[in-house]
Amino acid sequence: MPHNSHTPPLMTKTWFSQSVSDVTSRLGTDDTEGLSMKEVWERRARDGKNIFLAPEKRSVLSLFLAQFKNALLLLLLGGVIVSFLLGHTTEGVTIGVIVAFSVLLGFMQEFRAEKSMEMLTKLTSPRATVIRDGQEQDIDASDIVVGDLLVLDTGSKIAADGRVVESISLHTNEAPLTGESIPVSKITDSIAGHSVNIADQRNMVFAGTVVTHGRGIAIVTETGLKTEFGAIAVLLKKVERAVTPLQKSLAQLGTLLAWSALGIILLITIIGVVRGEPLFDVLLFALALAVAAVPEALPAVVTISLALGVQRLARSHVLVRQLPSVETLGSTTIICTDKTGTLTKDEMTVRQIWTHMGTVHVSGSGYIPEGEFSSSQDDPSMSLLQELLVAGVLASNARLLKEETEWDITGDPTEGALVVAAAKMGLLKEELDERFPRTAEEPFSSERKRMAVLHAKADGSSRLLVKGALEVILPACIHLRTEEGMVALDDQLRAQIAQEAEAMAQEALRVIVLAERDSNNLQDESSNLTFLGMVGMLDPPRPEVKDAVRHAKRAGIRVIMITGDHPVTAQAIAQELHLDDQRTGILTGKDLQAMDEKALEEALKHTSVIARVSPEHKLRIITALQAEGQVVAMTGDGVNDAPALKKADIGIAMGRTGTDVSREAAAMTLTDDNFASIVSAISEGRAIFANIRKYLLYLLSSNAGEILLITAATILGLPLPVTAVQILFVNLATDGLPALALAVDTAESDLMKRAPRKSSRTILTRSSVSLLLFGGVWSMIANLSLFAWLLASGAPLDEARGMVFILLIIIQLINAYIFRSDHEPVTRGFLSNRWLHLAVLSQILVLGFLLYVPLLQEIFHTVPPTQNEWLVILLCAFSIVPVLELLKWSQRERGKQ
Repeated sequence: MPHNSHTPPLMTKTWFSQSVSDVTSRLGTDDTEGLSMKEVWERRARDGKNIFLAPEKRSVLSLFLAQFKNALLLLLLGGVIVSFLLGHTTEGVTIGVIVAFSVLLGFMQEFRAEKSMEMLTKLTSPRATVIRDGQEQDIDASDIVVGDLLVLDTGSKIAADGRVVESISLHTNEAPLTGESIPVSKITDSIAGHSVNIADQRNMVFAGTVVTHGRGIAIVTETGLKTEFGAIAVLLKKVERAVTPLQKSLAQLGTLLAWSALGIILLITIIGVVRGEPLFDVLLFALALAVAAVPEALPAVVTISLALGVQRLARSHVLVRQLPSVETLGSTTIICTDKTGTLTKDEMTVRQIWTHMGTVHVSGSGYIPEGEFSSSQDDPSMSLLQELLVAGVLASNARLLKEETEWDITGDPTEGALVVAAAKMGLLKEELDERFPRTAEEPFSSERKRMAVLHAKADGSSRLLVKGALEVILPACIHLRTEEGMVALDDQLRAQIAQEAEAMAQEALRVIVLAERDSNNLQDESSNLTFLGMVGMLDPPRPEVKDAVRHAKRAGIRVIMITGDHPVTAQAIAQELHLDDQRTGILTGKDLQAMDEKALEEALKHTSVIARVSPEHKLRIITALQAEGQVVAMTGDGVNDAPALKKADIGIAMGRTGTDVSREAAAMTLTDDNFASIVSAISEGRAIFANIRKYLLYLLSSNAGEILLITAATILGLPLPVTAVQILFVNLATDGLPALALAVDTAESDLMKRAPRKSSRTILTRSSVSLLLFGGVWSMIANLSLFAWLLASGAPLDEARGMVFILLIIIQLINAYIFRSDHEPVTRGFLSNRWLHLAVLSQILVLGFLLYVPLLQEIFHTVPPTQNEWLVILLCAFSIVPVLELLKWSQRERGKQ
C-alpha cells in the first residue's frame, strides 16, 4: 500500500486491534516497499536512536580525578605541600612535577582504555534486517525507526516492537517479557479489544524476544525506551562493565604490593629515625619509594592490551563480545568446529543428480548459472530431472542475484545450489513461484532434518514437497517416481537408493533428498511420500584451512569436526584436511545416544569426526570434554546451538550464516565464518596474554631492584643511594613508555609451537618469578656495589647518588629488552618492536637533559660522568645481560629433559 509523505504523529499502543492497512496508513509506511531514506532520517531526528541502556560513560574529568584515589599519591602530594611550608621549594616543585606527569600518564592510559572499550561496544553492536526503498538492508539495530519493515527469520533477536504483516509459521519466545517459555504462534489478523495482555497480542512482536521458528515481516511501531522492553529497562540504574579474571588477579597483586609498600615505609622510617635523620626527609623518601613500588597502572594496561587485541582480532574477522574470552583463548585445547561454511567455502555447487533413470553430472562452479547436464546413457531422459529441479526450487527460499558482473545468492547456500542448478536448465525461481504459488511452509530444523512446503498446482489442487536428509525422508516414502509413473518402493529399490547415496558421500558430496505428495496438510510430511530423487552437492574445503589445522595441531590443539552431514561425506573432508591423522574412528549421533557419559568421554579421545549430530549432542560433547579438563572452543550458528555455545569455554558464532541468538550466546563471532580465523584468534589470545606477562615481569623486576637496593643500604647502615626525586623519576621512566611498549610487543616465534597454557596456571610461573627475582637481586648488587665503591673512593654523596641514578635507569632500560621473553635469548627479533626502541631512545634523551642541563642538574643532583665513570656504569648495567640470559638458558635446558 502506498505510504504518506508526512511524518505520522505518535500513537497509543493499540496496534494489535488495527488492521494491517490501518497500521501502514497511520505510520506512513508501505508494507512491501518500506520507508524511503529521507523518511528514515526525519524519523530518527524526531525519535532518536533505537537504544535502551548504554554502559555509563565516564567523563574526561572523572577519569582525571580518579587518578587521585591512590592513597600513596595523596600522601606524596601532602609531602609536597609540607616541602613548600618548610622552605624546600625546589624539591617540592620537582616532586610536584613528577607526580603531575605520573597522574597524566595514568590518565592517558585509562582514557585510552575507555576509548578502546567504546570501540569494542561498537564492534559488537546488534544488527537487524529491514526493507527500505524495496530493498533488504542489513543495518545496526540502533538505526531502526518507527515504520521500518523488520525482516524476521529463525534465530533473529527482535530489535523493536512491531505489528506482524507476514507470518510463515512464525513463532517467538517471549519469556523475557511474559515469563512464558512456550513459543507463541504469530498471526496477521487484528485482535479485538483495547486492553489486551502482552501474552495475548499474537499479531505483535516485541523487542528483546527471539524468533524460534519460521519467518515473517513486521512494521516497527515502537523503538527504544518506548518499547515494552524499554519500559523494563527504565527501571535499571545502569549497566555495569565486567572486570576480567586477569584484571581481578592483578588488582589483588596490586593490593598485596600496596601493603608491602606500607611495610617498607614503616621499616625505613623506623631505621631513619633511629639513625637520627630528619623525620620529614625520611617520610618523604619512604613515600616516594612506596609509590614507585606499586604498579598502579596495571589494570589500565591490561584493559588496553586486551582491547587493542580485540581490535586486531576484528581486522582478522573475529569480533569479541567479552574481554575475558581473550584471556581464555590462549588456554584452548580443543576446537569443535562445524564443517559447512567453516572448514568449507559454503559455496555449494550441485555436481550429481540421481533419479530413477540414473545419475546425471552437472558442470559449472559457484553461483554462475552456466553448466551442462551429462550422463553415461546415450540419450538420458530429462523429464524426471526437470521435475526434481522444479521441486527443489519450490521448496527453497534462496534467490539468485546478479550484482553488476558478479552472481551471488541470498539465503541458505544449500538451497542456493538447487536454485542455481535449476537456472542452468532455464528453470527460474521467480517464474516458478509465480506459476505455483506457495501456500504454507514448515521451515527446516536440525531436529526434523527436513523442510516442507505446500504450493498450488496448475489444476488448483495442492502439492506437498519435502526436502531434507536421506535417513529421514526415505523411510517416509512408499513410492518412487519413474518415467512411467509411480512404482512401489520395495526393499531392493531402497537398497539401491542407499547405495547411490553412499557413492555420492564417498566423493565428499552432500546429499539432499526430495519427495512429494498430493496433500493440503503440512502434517503429512512424514508419511506416504513419493521419492523424486537425490542431489549431490559439493562444498569444497577452504584452501587456507589445511594450513590452519596443521598450525593448530602444532600448537597442541585438537580439532574435532562436528557436522550434520553423512558420516562418509564428513570423513572424506576430514581426510582431505588431515584432521584424522592419529584418530581414525568416527562417531555418529546414534552412537552418542547409545553411550553413557564415561563411555562418551573415552570415545572422544579416539575420534576427530562426529557426524549426523543434532544441537543437543553438542552440549553432551562439550560436557564430556570439559569433564576431562579440556578447554573447549565450539562453533555454532543455529538457535538450538545457543546452550552449547554458552556451555563452551569459548562459544564461537557465525557472522554470515549465524542467528542473532547464537551470536548473543557466543563469546566471539567470525565475520567470515572461517576456521582459519579461529586459529588466528587463538594465536592473538596467546600473544596478548604473553605481552601482559612481559609488562608485569619487567615492572616487578624493576621495582624489586629499587626496593632491595634501598632496603639493603638501610640495613647496612649506608646513606640512601638515591633521593626521593630520583626514585620518583626512575619510576616514571620505567613505568611509562618502555613498559607500555612491551604491552604491544610482537609475538614470540615459538608461541604457536607451545602446548596450551593451563587455565589454572597463574600469570607468574615458577620460571618467570625466578627470572624477575634474579633480575631484581642483580640490579641491587650492581647498584649497591657502585654506590659503596664511589663512597669508598671519596666521591661526594650527591655525586655517588647521581651515578646510581644513571645506573638504575640504564639497567632497567636494558631489562625491557631482556623481559621481551622469559625463555628466548634477548637477540630474538631484536629489531621487531620499534615502539620499544623509540621508548628507550626517548628516555635516554631525557636522561641526557638531566645530566647536561644546569638547572636539571641542580634539581636531580646529577653530575656528568667522566669517560671512565661512563665505562664503569655501562659495565655494571650490561652485566645483567649474561646473568639473566644464563638463567634463561638453564631453564630451556631443564625443559628439554
